[in-house]
Amino acid sequence: MRTKQIITAMLSILLVFSLAACGNNNQAAPKETNGGAAADAPKDTAAPAKTVQKVKLVFGAGGTSGTYYPIGGALKTLFEKSDLIDSVTVEATGASVKNIQNIRDGLNQVAIVMSDVAYDAVSGTGNFKDGKVDIMGMAGLYPNVVQLVVTKKSGIHSVADLKGKKVGVGEVGSGVEQSAKKVLAAAGLQYGDLAMVDHTGYADSVQKMKDGNMDAAFFTSGVPNSNITDLQQSMDIELIPIDGEVAANLIKAYPFYEEFTIPKGDNKQYNLPNDVKMVAIKNMLIVSKDLSDDVVYEMTKSFYDYLGTDQVAVGALKDFNRDDMGKNLVAPLHPGAKKFYEEKGLLK
Repeated sequence: MRTKQIITAMLSILLVFSLAACGNNNQAAPKETNGGAAADAPKDTAAPAKTVQKVKLVFGAGGTSGTYYPIGGALKTLFEKSDLIDSVTVEATGASVKNIQNIRDGLNQVAIVMSDVAYDAVSGTGNFKDGKVDIMGMAGLYPNVVQLVVTKKSGIHSVADLKGKKVGVGEVGSGVEQSAKKVLAAAGLQYGDLAMVDHTGYADSVQKMKDGNMDAAFFTSGVPNSNITDLQQSMDIELIPIDGEVAANLIKAYPFYEEFTIPKGDNKQYNLPNDVKMVAIKNMLIVSKDLSDDVVYEMTKSFYDYLGTDQVAVGALKDFNRDDMGKNLVAPLHPGAKKFYEEKGLLK
């Protein structure tokens, strides 16, 4: 009898546990994902990382024998370090006018130009009298000195003496030609007063002077210009001053001109026997208005930082104060460049 009671008690206990188990099975268990979290848990709504669309840039330089082209090569290496820039192609061109036309036409995105040509572009004068061009400034550079070189046997001692002479005025549309025209006009001359007007680049002008086929040539560039140095070593030449009334007329008519003196006895600047007063025009880096603020900001910053190192190999890039890059430009600053200069306090 006692055994029967024990068995009955055990069956009762088993029945209770069985019912409890059934009751728990009626409650839906939470579904799990591979990570073990419930399916009803909030999903991660973070946006996927944005892919940066790198830009390809075409850099308008000048002739391969001038200063613009090696600067383009130096900046190509610098700008291509940016995560925003895919590549930079440096293009040899007829320089300032052509560079601005190419930016207008969407062929170039960056270029070096002279301030006088940039002034014409933004004001719709000179080569751009048919319409203004919306170029934007990125940085001011070194001064381009208007250097008038003559053969000693030519008998030329002033700008006025160019009358009746054979003169190289630079390639058609170049900044050299623009400055040559303005200097001649300031002295009361025009092309018709010359015996010959030759639209030659630096190298060709030098060769023609060596051959006796040219009396004088304009070189508008940084000082020294290697072509003039080469000519010095081959024949007797002189640098003719652009000063007095001619310089005064230029500066009055065109605000981008400034006085400049090449000092005597400087081995780095032709080692001249006397000081020679000339006029100069600031070079500048311009960019397309269609470039993004981020790209131009980064280009400006990297260029400014680069100028503060000992890695600068092109002499002309050592000849100006980097803290003045954003000041006194004839074209409006691109917003990206302006942002950088404002952050550095360089526009005050």
